[in-house]
Formats: sequence, C-alpha cells, structure tokens
Amino acid sequence: MSVAPPKGGRVKRVLPGFSLSLGISLLFISLVLLLPVTGLIVQTSGMSLAEYWVVITDERVMASYQVTLWAAAIASVINGMVGLLMAWVLVRYDFWGKRLVDALMDLPFALPTAVAGITLAALFAENGWYGQYLAELGIKVAYTPLGIIVAMSFTSLPFVVRTVQPVLEDLAPEDEEAAMSMGASDLTVFQRIIFPALWPALMTGVALSFTRSLGEFGAVIFIAGNTPYVSEITSLMIFVRLQEFDYAAASAIASVVLMASLVLLLGINLWQARYLKRLHGR
Repeated sequence: MSVAPPKGGRVKRVLPGFSLSLGISLLFISLVLLLPVTGLIVQTSGMSLAEYWVVITDERVMASYQVTLWAAAIASVINGMVGLLMAWVLVRYDFWGKRLVDALMDLPFALPTAVAGITLAALFAENGWYGQYLAELGIKVAYTPLGIIVAMSFTSLPFVVRTVQPVLEDLAPEDEEAAMSMGASDLTVFQRIIFPALWPALMTGVALSFTRSLGEFGAVIFIAGNTPYVSEITSLMIFVRLQEFDYAAASAIASVVLMASLVLLLGINLWQARYLKRLHGR
C-alpha cells in the first residue's frame, strides 16, 4: 500500500532545521579546516616557485622526509597486523576485562601526545622498565630512529582497530558456517571469506595510520633524539623554521606534508570505491 505524499507535495524531513544544520556544519568546517589551509596557502604565496623549491628540497629537509616516510610506513605495517589482531580478539572472544581492553584502544586519542612521548621515552630508556631488558639484548629504542617507530605506532594504532572492528562485527556468520560445513579449514575461511570483506577497512585504517604518523610531533620529539639527518622528522623541521621566525619556509614544508596526506587519502578512497564495486559486481 502506497502512502500519499503530504499536501503541497513537500516531503517532511526526519530532522528539522536542515538549512540551519547545514550552515552551522559548513561554518565549523570553514573555521577548523578551510581557514588554516587558506592561511597556509597565503603564507607560501609570497614565495616564488624557485624559493619554494629551494626550501622544500633543502638537504636537511629532504633527510627529514626520508626519516618520516620510512618510520611512518613501518609503524603503519605494524599497526595493520596488531590492529587486525586486536579487533579480532575484541569482536570474536569474550574474556574478563574485555571492556577495559576495548577502552584502552582509545587511550592514544585521549592522552596528550607530549605526555605519551615523555612516558615512552622513560619506559624505553636504558634504565626504563622496558629499556633495561632491551639493552641486555643490545637493542636501544629511546633517542634512536627505532623510538620514532614506537611513538608513531602508539599514537596511530586506534585508527586500524576502530576501522576494522565495526566491519568485523557486521560480518554475517552464515557464510563462515556454510564454508566450514563443506569442509573448509579455519585458514581457508579466513582467506576466502573474512579477509576479502575486511581488506578495504584494513587498508583504510593503515592509510589513516600512515597519514597520522606523517604529522606526528609531540610523541616523537621526546623519544627520537632529533639528530639531524638521522632521527629528525619533518614536523620538527617545521617547528625549527617557526622558531627561526621563517613562517614562509615553515608553511612551505607543511604544504608538502599536507599535499602528501591529501593525495594518500584521495587515493585510498578511490581504491576502496573501485574495490567494493568490483567485489559486489561478482
């Protein structure tokens, strides 16, 4: 039975005040996102292309790109594996303290990054709780490039867990049960049924983790050592230029990080859309 539309042909909205809500949302986005980006563009617009190129290709800055990229890449791969495992445990198993473990997954979001950096540096120092045992194995974490990976992994792990977890919760158990009833092993069920459904969410979480790590500052500088050409990240170079009151150079370096993040997010969104389209088109 069809329902007749209301008089006048207008459809009543479920949520009233659409124009006001949209206006407030756009204002918030403009103040929080567009205005800072505009300021960044204005700062760099006063530089010529040659000056801009000299700043972003400085030898020390290029070294910071390399350190940041490989550290963020390794941290994201680690988070992809650990995050998938944590999401699997939280969804598929019931155990004492599960709610506490689930809440702890959001700790890096709630904890100030500077506090996280100081805490990690204290834990992984040669006389720290973790560092003293690692030192016996000849592994030094604090004030080394390895410390950068630890800090980036800590601050960006929730992106993977919280991206994969809801997808894993929504998976229908009927497909798994049907496959197992036909003699498929647990590994085959995971490879053929579960993992293809989780793959887009996992890749999105890893990409968000990587993007978050590119701009990490507070948690890294306290444990990295900040040695030029060795353990100096790009966000620290931006801070150094700001300390020198060279706002144009700082904006130029920041624009490189911004463009890299935007390209990565755009690429992963396009890939995810094509993957889901191909998956559902089978």
